Amino acid sequence: MSETALKSKKADRGTRWRSLRERIWYNRGIYLFFLPALAAYLVFTYVPMYGAILAFKDFSFKLGILRSPWTSMNGFQHFYDLLSDASFKKAFFNTVIISFGRILFEFPVPILLALLLNEIRKNRYKRFFQTVFTFPHFVSWIIISGIVFNLFSDSGVVNGILVTLGGQKINVLTQPSTFRAFLYSTSIWKEAGWGTIIYLATITGINPSLYEAAIVDGASRFQLARYITWPSILSVVGVMLILQISSVMNAGFDQVFNLYNAAVYDKADIIDTLIYRRTFVKGMDFASSTAIGLFKSVINFAMLLVGNFVVKKATGKGIY
Repeated sequence: MSETALKSKKADRGTRWRSLRERIWYNRGIYLFFLPALAAYLVFTYVPMYGAILAFKDFSFKLGILRSPWTSMNGFQHFYDLLSDASFKKAFFNTVIISFGRILFEFPVPILLALLLNEIRKNRYKRFFQTVFTFPHFVSWIIISGIVFNLFSDSGVVNGILVTLGGQKINVLTQPSTFRAFLYSTSIWKEAGWGTIIYLATITGINPSLYEAAIVDGASRFQLARYITWPSILSVVGVMLILQISSVMNAGFDQVFNLYNAAVYDKADIIDTLIYRRTFVKGMDFASSTAIGLFKSVINFAMLLVGNFVVKKATGKGIY
């Protein structure tokens, strides 16, 4: 490259750099508002990532994270121990089953609910029902667990009514065969209304002229929903499905932790509750818990790629 071309290239680079600085300075107010979020993201997301090396070390409180010795098996001893741990295998399969059950039973409900709410013509009724369905989202699982125990425990209201009417008690909280269905139903009651918000927002953005033209052509309300509303929200549904698939290793710690008990461990114990017990109940086994958490992250990342590939093949659109 000639000397003239090099000088021209350096001049262009200098011009672009000055232009970037000028744009940043011109929009300094926006960047100032952005700084707290960026700082929080760095402090709470990226800085703690160095702690992931705990998964490959025999952690010692005295030595600290960096000076603790590496484990055997080239640092993968904790992962080998996990694969031979019966309690981890059980928690892993429970997590997968519960998570895919949530995709199968819970994921479609907000979509259907949004489509039904969209069919309500009077806005005051639509707002009323949307508020009613959304309100449970703001009630914590601790409060819900107290309500559930008062209703469905052995001495709860439901069993009291059944016994009074001459029936037999039902123990949905201590029956492994019914506990997962109970998880799905309570989660739908709590989160379905909240999940409709993004779909209703997408539906609101649909061009009204599409509906008007279809009505002129004699389309029924079902056909409007099928041929206009559904295709218009399909891309959003795909993105939400990808995000749901990518969190398959997160089966809902808050809900499970507050509702499960020793009688349903075989069906309800998930990876997050296993980590909690190993870290805070049975002993401070931080290295093993970190290994489990890292294992979860790798699986979730792989499922993100799989989910994006499948949805992109099916709908033509994905996250990337």
